[in-house]
Formats: sequence, C-alpha cells, structure tokens
Amino acid sequence: MRTSVVLLTYERPDALALALRGLARQRLAPDEVIVTDDGSSPSTRACAVHEARDFPCPVVFLTQEKRGARMSRARNRGIAAARGDYVIFLDGDQVPARDFVADHVAFARPGSFVQGSRILASAETTARLLAVGGLDVSPFEPGLERRRHALRAPALWWLFGWRRRSRRGLKSCNFAFWRDDLVRMNGFDEDMIGWGLEDGELAERGYHLGLWRRDLRLGGGVIHLWHGPPSVLSADNPNRRIYDATLASGRVRCEHGLDAHLAELAGPLPDLREEAARAASPR
Repeated sequence: MRTSVVLLTYERPDALALALRGLARQRLAPDEVIVTDDGSSPSTRACAVHEARDFPCPVVFLTQEKRGARMSRARNRGIAAARGDYVIFLDGDQVPARDFVADHVAFARPGSFVQGSRILASAETTARLLAVGGLDVSPFEPGLERRRHALRAPALWWLFGWRRRSRRGLKSCNFAFWRDDLVRMNGFDEDMIGWGLEDGELAERGYHLGLWRRDLRLGGGVIHLWHGPPSVLSADNPNRRIYDATLASGRVRCEHGLDAHLAELAGPLPDLREEAARAASPR
C-alpha cells in the first residue's frame, strides 16, 4: 500500500513550513508528499523547496493561476499527480502528529473513506508554535479547542470507526480515500468555487458509489493553526445548489473534475529535494 499526502496551501508559508516539518518526522513516512498551491506568491514555493532538503520521501510542488478560491481544482491536481494507492488530504495550516500517516495506514479499509480529527489552536497558541517551530501540543495546554484529539489510543479506535453514512463533520482537511475510488468519482467537483461543501459533496458521491465513512479518533490527529474566525456557509452560496443537485440525482461522477488533469500530470514530476540539493551545493 503506497500512500500519497496531498497538501493544499495558499499564502501561508509560515504555516506550510510547520506542516512539512510535521510530515518529514513521521514514524512511517508517506511514499510522497504533493504540495498543491491555489495560486500563491513565489514565497510559498520557496518555502516548500527549503523544507524539502532533508525529506524522507519525494516532494512535488504544483501550482495554478490565481483566479479566486479553487480548492477543488487544486486538490484534483494533487490526486492526478499522486502515485499512491491511498490519498491522505491535509491543509497547509495543519501540523500532523508523529503517527499521522501510520495511523491512517493502519485504519484504512477497502470500500470506505476516512474522516480524521483536528485540534483547534487559538491565535496565541498558533503564534507561539510559529515562533518556536513547535510541532506538538499537550492536551492540557491552554488555548486549544477539541483538545481530546491530542490523545492517541489505537486500542479504542473501534469505538468510533464503525461504518456509517453521515453528513455531520465532513472536512477535506484530514480526509483519506483510495485513489481508485477518487478516479471513479472524478475527484472533487470543480464547479464548486469558493469556500464550502466541496468535501461533503464528494462524500455524498462516495455514498452513492457504495462507500462507507469511518471516523479516525484517538489517533491520526493534526493541530489546525488559527486562520481567523470560522467561516459560515451563507444561504445563497452557489455550492449549495450543486450539493443539493448531487443529493437529488444520486450521481457518482461529477462532470468537471479529476479527468481534466490526469494526462498532464501522468509523467514523472520533479522532486523538490533535487532542487533543494542544487540550491544548497557550493557554487
């Protein structure tokens, strides 16, 4: 089982540095990390190159033209570039625990996708972690919400890991699918632009395909760094219409999705570690 971590980022190189350092120190390294950028300035790529220097696996960087928030397209490009059997989605402002990849690998089962958990760090805690390069928090540390997700107890995964089909709490950060299932569904719907519901809509099509949801709790956690007040889904969000149409139609595949990128990203892609090594070598 080969694993690909698809890491979505946009204009947060300080947070991206911590996310990549968290992936570099995994007890079980992924087979590759694909950083997929939604149109950031050059400092984001420079950060990825810098952090790739001592990485234990290949690091690929993808970007796209800045034309508003196109998270679905950016993630689809990451899926298209992935060579792994299993794709774990992470956001660039999330710091994974040391056992993040190992826990996802141990928890994966055919015929299902996985919803992971996250700790929410306050603005103050986030500032401290960024200042010192911190990758871990104690469950007793102030400035945390959902601090229970800092605990790890694999023996208790069965309490939350039963198969179900639920819409509650679906989030494309800390989300994992078999790549073949993503191909069958044509990935994320790229007609969904801006914030909200692209993750839930993908899950609904997964349910139509016959997949089950399994929640990974007490393991596989991440620290979600502060990025302002939580976004609120407005009643007139156009993504709502697409989501409702998916529910009504029972469709499995979206029209505009992953298949638009498969040919472009099928070949070998540059490994940022090589660029980092060239930059570090004496001239």
